[in-house]
This record gives sequence, structure tokens and C-alpha cells, in this order.
Amino acid sequence: MSKTYKIAVLPGDGIGPEIIAQGIKTLNAVSEKFGVDFEFNEGLIGGAAIDAEGVPLPDSTLELAKGSDAVYLGAIGDWKYDTLDPAIRPERGLLKIRKELNLFANLRPAVVYDDLISSSTLKEEAVKGVDIMIVRELTSGIYFGEPKGIEERDGEKTGFNNMIYKESEIERIVRLAFDIAMKRRKKLCSVDKANVLDVSRLWREVVERVAAGFPEVELNHMYVDNAAMQLIRNPKQFDVIVTGNMFGDILSDEASMLTGSLGMLASASLSTKGGTAMYEPSHGSAPKYKGLDKVNPIATIMSAAMMLKYSFNMDKEADAIDRAVQQVLKDGYRTYDIMNEGCTRVGTSQMGDLISGKIKEMNFALS
Repeated sequence: MSKTYKIAVLPGDGIGPEIIAQGIKTLNAVSEKFGVDFEFNEGLIGGAAIDAEGVPLPDSTLELAKGSDAVYLGAIGDWKYDTLDPAIRPERGLLKIRKELNLFANLRPAVVYDDLISSSTLKEEAVKGVDIMIVRELTSGIYFGEPKGIEERDGEKTGFNNMIYKESEIERIVRLAFDIAMKRRKKLCSVDKANVLDVSRLWREVVERVAAGFPEVELNHMYVDNAAMQLIRNPKQFDVIVTGNMFGDILSDEASMLTGSLGMLASASLSTKGGTAMYEPSHGSAPKYKGLDKVNPIATIMSAAMMLKYSFNMDKEADAIDRAVQQVLKDGYRTYDIMNEGCTRVGTSQMGDLISGKIKEMNFALS
């Protein structure tokens, strides 16, 4: 009897439900084509959860996530929640589920498809062939460090956050990055700010220690400001980048522009061995586009491909999604964000239909 893979579906806010619908459409096409079974169970998170239950992450959602084989998230947040107490804003739900599931590693691939080179704002010679994996530490650093807050000091308001990393937290993310580099082009760039920050000096020390166990991997260190510049100047020099929470947040969004749109950037958030992983697009909830059937669902669809690869060990099925996306792009279909001359503009739902339809057709051989 074949296994049924349980997926906790958390559509969230804004465009979240629309893009998640396309991902599920794609997974259903995979199910039909390859004979694998998925069970989708929906839960609330973010603003949708606040509206229904008064908290950004209900206990029922967390229980659902922990009892599933993977979590599939849309997006969270909306401007209408900006006046809420920061402790209960939608984003707190995302931070909490990452912490509760121990999602310490965020993988964000930035791949430039040949058919989208003209969508990038950079010259073709700079971006053609770019294939970068950014490995971002996700559950420590400045977003989680204590103490934090706003208080009055010497008669004026003062805000403070602490970037804190333990050796063990650095080692586990760095070791994962080396493992990934070994399966790719065996190049790893560690990004820090060791010329200024004590925490970065510890980061670099741990990286060097772990590197001794991976002599085949070419390691170099780069300050974050230089890394930001080099991503634009010469992105093809990078293979795997490993960095802390805040630096990774910023650099991965920058890297998305190499691909032409943030709508192309998938992500996987991995837990310790045996834990439940979470998959989501790297972009936000874009509330101004809610209900317009306009936005690009490819990041969400490719996040589903990452789910198949990393949580379910379905490399062939993940490859099918990737090839289907590439073929649809080659056929000239584009959402507004990656639109260029001579192509056919489609909406969110139609792009999902095209990609899922291509999987069902499967006119190309899988290796």
C-alpha cells in the first residue's frame, strides 16, 4: 500500500490563497501523473488567523503542522494589521511556527532561466547561467535575540535588538551548507561582517572549523556589503552562500532580481532530521493584488517542487515540475512581472493551468 503524504496547507493572507491554489493544482497533476497520494489539510495563520481566532498562530494550526509530513505556506500580512500590537501582528505567527518546528535552515535558490534573461534588469552576460543557492539561518540572530524593545533612555525613546548566535546554531547551518555545496559545484561563500561585529567573528571561526571536514569545497569569506555588491557585479562567481538570518533575508531578495522577479524565488525551510519542513515563496502577501488574478505563482509552484525533493525524496517528480515551468516559459507565457515583448500575458490561475497541464502531457522524457 502506497504512502499518503500529509500536507498542512496554510494559505495565509493577501495573494496567499490564490498562489497556493496553483501549487495544489500542480501537486494534483503530479499525483495523477506519477501515482503518488497527497492529503491536503488547511489551517489558519497570519491575519486570517487573527480575524478568526484573535491570534496569528492558533494552537490547532501548530498541531496540524506538527502532525503533517510537510507544511505549504502562501504568504502572510496586510497593511490593515499595521496598527496592532507588534506581539500579535501576522508576522509573529510566521516567526513562531519557524521556532516551534525548529526550521533552522532556509534554502533560497536563485536560478536564471534562459527564457527569462530579458526579464532581468542586468545585462545578459552578467546573468546567463546564474544558479545560486542561498542558505540562510532562520531561527536565531537579530530577529530572535533578547533583550529587545523600545524604552526611554536619557529622555528619549531608544530601540534595540540583539544579534545573538551560539556556536551550535552556527555549526548546524554551516554544516548543511557544506553538504549542499558537495552536491553542487563545491564552492561555498560565507557572508558575515567580521570586521565590525563580534558575533560575525565567532561565525567565521566556526565556519573555518567546519571547513576542515570538507577539504573538497572551495571556501571563501565575504563581508555582507561586498557580497551585496558582488551579487550585482558578478553573480556567476557564487554557487552556495551561507549567512545569518538578517543578512540572508536581504541578500536573497536581492538575488531574486537576478531572475527577473521575486515571483520566481521559491524557498524551503528545513528542520533537524526527522522534523517537519515548510515550503513557501520568498515574496510577501502583496495585498494590493489580492483577488486580481495577476501575480506570478511560479515561486509557489517551485516551492512545491522543493517539497517533493527535500521532504518526500521525489527527485523525478520535482524535476517534472521544473521542466514543466521551463517549457511553459519557453512557449512564451508570462505573468505581468516577467512580461516581455512577443510573449502572451496570463494571470495567476492560467499560469497554474498551463504548468499543471504540461505535467500531465509529459511529452518530454524524465532522466
